[in-house]
Amino acid sequence: MRVIQKYGGSSVATIDLIRGVAKRAISAKNEGHEVVVVLSAMKGETDRLLHLAHSMHPDPEPREMDNILSTGEQVSIGLFALACQAMGEKVKSFLGFQAGVKTDDIHGRARVTDLDPARIRTELAKGRVVCVAGFQGVDRHGDITTLGRGGSDTTAVALAIALKADLCEIFTDVDGIYTTDPHICSNARKMDRISYEEMLELASLGAKVMEIRSVELAMNYGVQIHVRHAHSQATGTLILKEDSEMEKTPVRGVTLSVNEARVTLLKVPDQPGVAARIISLVAKAGIVVDMIIQNRSFSADHASTKLTDFSFTVPLTDYPKTIELMEATGHEIGAESVLGDDNIAKVSLVGVGMRNHAGVASLMFQALAKENINLSMISTSEIKISCVIEKKYGELAVRALHDAFELDKPIA
Repeated sequence: MRVIQKYGGSSVATIDLIRGVAKRAISAKNEGHEVVVVLSAMKGETDRLLHLAHSMHPDPEPREMDNILSTGEQVSIGLFALACQAMGEKVKSFLGFQAGVKTDDIHGRARVTDLDPARIRTELAKGRVVCVAGFQGVDRHGDITTLGRGGSDTTAVALAIALKADLCEIFTDVDGIYTTDPHICSNARKMDRISYEEMLELASLGAKVMEIRSVELAMNYGVQIHVRHAHSQATGTLILKEDSEMEKTPVRGVTLSVNEARVTLLKVPDQPGVAARIISLVAKAGIVVDMIIQNRSFSADHASTKLTDFSFTVPLTDYPKTIELMEATGHEIGAESVLGDDNIAKVSLVGVGMRNHAGVASLMFQALAKENINLSMISTSEIKISCVIEKKYGELAVRALHDAFELDKPIA
């Protein structure tokens, strides 16, 4: 069996932990498997490299940033290879470009466009453990690129696809996917299985266990992922195709994101093209818009044009830039003023069972109202309901919803 094993930064944070990872990989090989290991940088290393770069230049050039940040994984795979060799195991390590990982040329958040694993196959055929640096690749110009935070997950899934692996294991510092963050809710329950769609929603809404693009890739190519604790033999959570058992429960998880901000343009003309102009400007700046709400139009005094208030949310890191853009644009389109609020949070329910269960929204709103939590924005999809609330109520909202939907109880 061909196995991909990915280990995150906390799993390779020290020399002793790297030795433990090497032992686990060697153990899998001794069981008769072909083993490819994908490693992240040691915990804290990427932040250290970022600090060094910003100490040298306040606005580092993206290409040079990728050259700097990619060295973190290079250290990890080199140390892993030495650990294997010290244990008498044959091993070969590869940087992203050596492993055949090809990407587009968007530095800092590149996407994998192709993967040629010929060199990996050759080394596996020789009976070696293969180790690959996650998070990185090479573009058409031959420049090193990085895949963004969590990019090692994407490397692992892409390798599983290219190598037609039988299993893709994602090893972390938690023992699976929980119904919510155990640090917020002490009775959070580990799920044995979760669908690709549910995991995509959870990841996009604030769950930090899996990176969104890696789940998308896995779903598109049918790669089954097993999320497990790096230093335990216990079974974790399988991410796989939706089945009828998953649909029996309307809600499977609760997430909280505090990295949100809301921008509101007051009294903008309620006419075709205005919303497009606002959102297009934000998109051109590379800012991702999440929730959008346009209020009911109203007539201004002594004016024939109807007006409306237009609100949307963006990542907190993009908030200052968005406010700057909107203050310039708001004047041009005739908005009365631009308001911003970075004191918000987004709490969400996720579950494929919402498609055929009524009353989910009603129970959600009742549970939040019972705690005197006001809702300022609401958005829904087939398998998700999200509400924007005051940030100070975020954790309380999570606990209230987790209890209301009895997520601590195992699925019957």
